[in-house]
This record gives sequence, C-alpha cells and structure tokens, in this order.
Amino acid sequence: MKITIDATSALLRSAGVKGYTYHWLRSLRKQAGADEEIRAFPLLNTWSRLDHEHSALGLAPTIARLAALHAANVLGPAVLDLLLGRTDVFHAGNLVRQAPGKARLTATIHDLTSWIMPEVHTQSTLRADRTFEERILKRADGLIAVSENTRQDAIRLLGIKPERIRTIHSGVPEQYFDAKPSARSKPYVLFVGTVEPRKNLDTLLDAWRAAKPDVRENFDLVIAGPQGWNSTATMARIRQETAYLGYIPEADMPGLVAGASLFVYPSLYEGFGFPVVQAMAANVAVLSSRTSCLPEIAGDGAAYIDPRSVSQMSAQLVRLLESPEERSRLAQLGRARAESYRWERCARESLTFFRELAG
Repeated sequence: MKITIDATSALLRSAGVKGYTYHWLRSLRKQAGADEEIRAFPLLNTWSRLDHEHSALGLAPTIARLAALHAANVLGPAVLDLLLGRTDVFHAGNLVRQAPGKARLTATIHDLTSWIMPEVHTQSTLRADRTFEERILKRADGLIAVSENTRQDAIRLLGIKPERIRTIHSGVPEQYFDAKPSARSKPYVLFVGTVEPRKNLDTLLDAWRAAKPDVRENFDLVIAGPQGWNSTATMARIRQETAYLGYIPEADMPGLVAGASLFVYPSLYEGFGFPVVQAMAANVAVLSSRTSCLPEIAGDGAAYIDPRSVSQMSAQLVRLLESPEERSRLAQLGRARAESYRWERCARESLTFFRELAG
C-alpha cells in the first residue's frame, strides 16, 4: 500500500501543523510494514529538518513545488493524480483544493476555531477554511481528529457523520521526555505560542500585573513565540512587561520548557494543545485553560482556570508559585499523563486507520 501525506507545510512558515506533519511522517515511516510506502507530497520525501520559520528547501525548489500544487488546485484532479502517481491513500492538507480522482481521500482536522471563534482569524483564513471544508472535508472517505473534543465539534458544526471521523491523539517529540533544563538567572513562568488573539495573552498580562509583588519579584514571566496577526498592541505590552524571547529554534525548545517553574497556557480554544503536552512531558507543572480539548488532553496533570477571568488566573498563578509541593505533584501527574502521547502510538493508530480505509 502506498500512502501519500501532504507535507506542503514544510514549505511555509507554520507552527503546530508543520510540527505535526514532520513528526507524524517520521513515525509513520518507522511503523510502516514491509509492503507499505509513506510518501510526502509534493516531492518532499527528503524533508529532514524542522524549522517553523522557513521552508525546508531552497527558494527555487520551494517555488517549483508550490507552483505544482497551485496547478493541481486550478486545473483539477487529473493534474493532482499525475503529481501523486500511483497511490492508494492521499492525506490532504488545508492548502489542497482538489480531491484526487483515483486515491482514497483523508485529512486531519486540527481545530474548528474558524467556526467557533471567527473573530480571532483573518477573513482570508476564514475563506480558506470554508473552501477546505467544502472541497476536502465533505468529500473525504475518512477523517482524523486530533482530540475527541475536535471530533465532536466537527460532527456538530460540519455535519460529518460520526463513523467517518476517528480520534487519534497527536504525539510529543522524544526530546521533551528527556529534556535537561536550560539555565536562566531567575526562576520563570513560561508561555509558548504564536502571539495572536486566540492565545489570550492580554488576559495573562493583566493577571500577572495583578499578582502579588513578591511573586513578580521572585519569578519572571517569559513569553516565547513569533508575532502573529493583529498583535501590535499585545506585542508592545509583552516587550515592556515580560522577558520576550521571540521565536525559539526547535532544538532549543525542550530545554527552555524543562527549565520553567510553571507553564501557563491561557488559550481560548485548542484542537490538541501541543505546548501543554510538551510541558507535561518535560516534567513541568501546567496551568491551563478549562476550555476546548485541554481538560481532555491534560486530565489530572494540570491545574485549570477560566481563561477570561483575570482574578482567577492571577490567584492560581500565585497559589502555584508559592507552593513548590503542589507544582511537584502536578508535574509528576503530568509526566505520567504525557506517556499517552507518544508519536509511535499515533503512527500505529494512523496506519490502522489507513489500512481499514484502503480495504
């Protein structure tokens, strides 16, 4: 059986989806049977390094591959089939606009924020997501959801029949399970993620400002992640009120996470919540929003807050930072919970899904 995974995200600036595709592809290839071949589309079988900010290839090959995808989107399934070659299953990403004429079609639903919280997206993103829904999600032979919460959202909001969509939780890179803390001059509370409205960082900044002065004196609030859309005012506050690190290369992230005294994630909605699971794997106590998939994913391995409540967030930050024993307890529970999110397990379940779909 030949399975082709759309890895177009390798050519673009991308965070969660790019990391998901990179680690998933590598694990699928390790778990595949002797008679199974895992390909990467378009012509990306040699993708060897994860860089969220840049293409995995040089300028010319990047442009050539994006042009090939554009041609398939404009000219139709015949061109897509030509690019795919002989394949049994094609797993499409959200830049694909045509269903193949020959292969079985699948896709991953990462989140439904465009439907649940359209105000936190640009109009171009909303249009693109609706097009992907109409041309790919509604035509797919089978779909993967990265959490049960996302699966239920897809059933409810997109009208997808329950039997057509399967929950397969994503994974955590091995480096986080063995991470050695990076050294910083002062203990710190850490947030990791793109600075954009959905991440709710203004509420976190308000909660940090409201925390007891001695807590803020003993701990830094560290923000790591690139600037996203509609974030100019938030970025001005972040640079003034926190230790802002910007984009951190993938190789340096496990040590930064492992060194935190507390990981805080006040996001308004997540499909899976990679940063939370990575912090759990790195044996760090987590304070997370009680929204979307996050209680499902973190379970008893995190403390929770209403992400819209400044007072509750501030109180929980103070409580945890003043209690090393509670942070240690949460870290142990989180580390045990993170064992459920290995990429090997995700790949095994995904291959079972593909095999069943291909008959």
